Parts: sequence; structure tokens; C-alpha cells
Amino acid sequence: MVEFAKNLANFAAASGKKHVVLLSSLDFGKWQKIDMSSGPQIYYLSSINPDGRDDNCEQLGWKRLQEYNPAQRCWKYLSTLAEGNTMLESNLPFEDELEDEDYYPSLPFAALFSCLKAKGLKVTCLLCYCSEGDNIQDAFHLAEAACRLLGLNPNAFPGNGSGGWVVPFSWHTVYGPPPDMSIF
Repeated sequence: MVEFAKNLANFAAASGKKHVVLLSSLDFGKWQKIDMSSGPQIYYLSSINPDGRDDNCEQLGWKRLQEYNPAQRCWKYLSTLAEGNTMLESNLPFEDELEDEDYYPSLPFAALFSCLKAKGLKVTCLLCYCSEGDNIQDAFHLAEAACRLLGLNPNAFPGNGSGGWVVPFSWHTVYGPPPDMSIF
């Protein structure tokens, strides 16, 4: 995973990219502080500040991923790998010794974030917690958040779905037709 992230970061840097926006879901079962009062929440992680904060994301009403701690052993190890340094793996826990705090740095978005950041690129991760099953609305939610971050209007897109998105044909039959509402 880290090698893939390094290759992608090298490609982005070589292509002259300045800002990379990563979209990722997070396991709803790992969500610690559930607040659905305002609907699904977007969380973010940014390379702008060492603690992952970004004033622009805060102004958009998003919350920084609280689980990001650059001093935590797995985040630190990931950052060290991304910078091309090696670290003794004896400092890391065995797979059966992983703690809750080790979950987020083990995800693909974390490797991509660390490698892109190590290349000096601005990186913004937009994240939302999702349950298993039909996550199509979560995909739209993240895509709309990316548009807000970049100042784009999704309604101006010439797509075939809500908000102007192009909906892949495969999504139309993934879960079958919606349930007959008369049964409720």
C-alpha cells in the first residue's frame, strides 16, 4: 500500500500538481462521537498545518479527523516511510497487538496523505463514515464536499443523476429497485 502511495505521489509531483483532494469512506463502526443532528458529517485532514487543521475546511463546517495525531507511533512510522527513511519495525506492534489508535493510519487514505505530503503537495482528505450496504448517497455527499472545497457547482455538470453527477450504469442495479413504500 505504501509503495503504491509513493508511486502515485511521485506521479502527482512530476505532473506538476499542487493540490490533491482525497475522498474516502471510514468504517461507521469506528465512529466514536456520533452526532447525526445535522445529517452526515464530513471530516477532513489537511497538510496545511502539522496538526491536520485547515481554516478553510473549518469555515465549510467540517470537523478535523480527531484521530489524527502525527506523534502517534503508526502515523509517525507512516510519515517516516513516506519520506523514504527506514525505521526499526521493532517499534511497531504486531498485527494482533494493534490498538484502536492504530486503525486510521493503517488505511489507504493515510498512506496517500503521508506520501503526497512528503512530496510537498497540499493534500486535503475528505472523509465520511459509512455503513456497509448501499453507499451511493455517501459517494454523492463526498463528491459535493469536494466541489464545495474547490468552488465548483455540481448542478452545472451535465450528468444523468441528482446534482448533475454521471451515475455509472452498474449503480442502477447494485441493490435492485427501492422497496415498495406501501409496506411501511
